[in-house]
Amino acid sequence: MRKKKLSGGLNVVLAVLVMVALMPGTRAAAQTEKVLHNFDYLGSVKDGAAPYGGVAVDASGNLYGMTNIGGTGLCTNDGFVVGCGTVFEVSPKTGGGWSYKILHNFSNTGKDGYFPLGALTLDASGNLYGTTVYGGTGSCGNIFSDTGCGTVFELSPKTGGGWTYKIVHSFRSTAPDGNYPEGNVTIDSAGNLYGTTFGGGAYGYGTVFAFKPVAGGGWTESIAHSFNDDGVDGYYSGKETLGLILYTGATLTLDGSGNLYGVTDWGGTNDYGTIFELKPSSGGAWTEAVVHDFDYTDGANPAGGLAMDGAGNLYGTTVYGSPGNAGTVFELSPAGGGSWTLTQLHHFSFYTDGDAPQGGVILDAAGNLYGTTVWGGDGDSACGPTECGTVFKLAPSTGGTWTLTVLENFGDIATDGANPVGGLTIDSHGRIFGTTLDGGSGTCLNYNDDPVATCGTVFAIEP
Repeated sequence: MRKKKLSGGLNVVLAVLVMVALMPGTRAAAQTEKVLHNFDYLGSVKDGAAPYGGVAVDASGNLYGMTNIGGTGLCTNDGFVVGCGTVFEVSPKTGGGWSYKILHNFSNTGKDGYFPLGALTLDASGNLYGTTVYGGTGSCGNIFSDTGCGTVFELSPKTGGGWTYKIVHSFRSTAPDGNYPEGNVTIDSAGNLYGTTFGGGAYGYGTVFAFKPVAGGGWTESIAHSFNDDGVDGYYSGKETLGLILYTGATLTLDGSGNLYGVTDWGGTNDYGTIFELKPSSGGAWTEAVVHDFDYTDGANPAGGLAMDGAGNLYGTTVYGSPGNAGTVFELSPAGGGSWTLTQLHHFSFYTDGDAPQGGVILDAAGNLYGTTVWGGDGDSACGPTECGTVFKLAPSTGGTWTLTVLENFGDIATDGANPVGGLTIDSHGRIFGTTLDGGSGTCLNYNDDPVATCGTVFAIEP
């Protein structure tokens, strides 16, 4: 079988509620991958496991992220306690090395959220914002029983050390509110938060939400858009296709005028997903426009977020589509009069440069793009026929061409990491950081309660 479902090392089902290449790919010669932390749920500390999202980096070089399971929470799957997930920090040590600590253990009791899938977002004051797929005070019955509709939360540093955890919002099952947020939140210069939900809204196909901070504390929610499966609009489906349940944690991108851009993994005219734009207007209303419908030949099922350059061009990835069905990297450029032009910068080839880029791309100051593929490459055969995934770089060249370089073929599962799902982060020194869902030296419980699965890693690629 060419593709497989992501296991997160644990087969946690609810965690998964997830023109041609213009120049040939090359191998990296001067990049070094290093594992900064091996998650180990069965170790002496109740560590986290299965980091689906990437990491955020602050000005001091500290990394912040979340694990989908693990920690001290008592969440279960198939009758086994797997933990509810964690918020963690990985920090550089004086003299070398990295330290790891848990900032928050999610719980399935009380008002807390649990099972996060996205990454964290830092504001200018060092506060962390994120989402959990389940939990909170909202009532949402599903196949796992009434697990709550999910949350948006804030984690703030205390003077003298420690962190304070607050729920910004508990989603509800009643329209127009959304439910089950899977992606990151985006923050504007005024401190407003924006994000997406997998379900809920006026039509049951998810929403774009906004939270405005209130003077004296608290937040006011508004729904900027409710998605609809009407043959025009996009939506988040979680459909299984070719053996993969898509992780649809879409992250929104803001331009200088306050417009929001994002992707849906399904819907649109061809039902292969869309790129949409939301424009704010007076009175707090928003107007949505589908600016591109994917048709499989130019890519299918976009996932992750979009990166925007200084000229207003958008860059992203599709998990499938194009020759080989291994996914694409694309550029969407404004063409005037409200129209846009999509150019395929690269289509992946499974056994050479990767397969299924789910995490989107990031831009560096020179205009290079970086991203991950969940599978593919020519890493360790221990990952089976799917291989272990890659980290890639796409560099613009003269004449409008792009050159892809594989920076990392994930190999030895026991020491390296495998299957990066989330996006990447780059710091001011050009170091690239990310997570792998599987691999590493730590051990976790799988669905048969056997300590054979791996828990994932945090990694860095040094220039």
